Amino acid sequence: MPGTEGHGTHTVDVLERSQTPRDGEPQSMDRRLFMQLTAYRCPVDRHPRRTAEALGVALDAAGAVGVIYEDVNDPLGLALLTWSEDPAEFVDRVRPVLAEERFRSLVFRPEFALLGRTYATGYEDRLDFWLLEKPVNNVRHPDWPWAVWYPLRRTGEFSRLPPKDQGGILREHAVIGRAYGEAGLAFDVRLACHGLDQHDNDFVIGLIGKTLHPLSHVVQTMRKTRQTSEFIEQMGPFFVGRRIWTSQ
Repeated sequence: MPGTEGHGTHTVDVLERSQTPRDGEPQSMDRRLFMQLTAYRCPVDRHPRRTAEALGVALDAAGAVGVIYEDVNDPLGLALLTWSEDPAEFVDRVRPVLAEERFRSLVFRPEFALLGRTYATGYEDRLDFWLLEKPVNNVRHPDWPWAVWYPLRRTGEFSRLPPKDQGGILREHAVIGRAYGEAGLAFDVRLACHGLDQHDNDFVIGLIGKTLHPLSHVVQTMRKTRQTSEFIEQMGPFFVGRRIWTSQ
């Protein structure tokens, strides 16, 4: 083709892949889950709990799936987490509900607008479970109502590290996260948000658990890792909430 001399070629592969064999073969799939968090402040003349209940009923009626959190740091604050394999659901089902006249007085809080997609790390034993089911199980678990959601962006220097060095840095994080999960203290949702985030963040993280303290503690512990101390350019803002509604 004219104008391509000397530029070479680039192969595009958008599949999610795991090198952990299943039925004797590496796993791959072209499916992933999108999750979106949006936050709102109720007007002073509207009761937040009753507003959340009405919003939940409307979302169920529209066939949308999600959870609603009460904002710990804002007595009038709520946040809605919804998910779907098809991001058009956010526009076709969730958006019309929020545009209803009875919900138009909710004040949108753009600082907590998060959108991301599940992704494979390459080591999942059951790729479909980790990408499509586990995140939903975590946020819907009846015994884990607390959540901390936040975005983060790595420095460009991390992307330039050799794959071997990147792997060692990520394994340090994974070991800590797995320890909190095995102790029943904190469970995570990891989403990629490249090109989806208004502030050019790389990832959205959700920490889910029975009580709030371990979720704060795991963030504190992660501060000591090489990834956080050397290669994280920005974290937050942090949304802290307790779930009060789950879709039918």
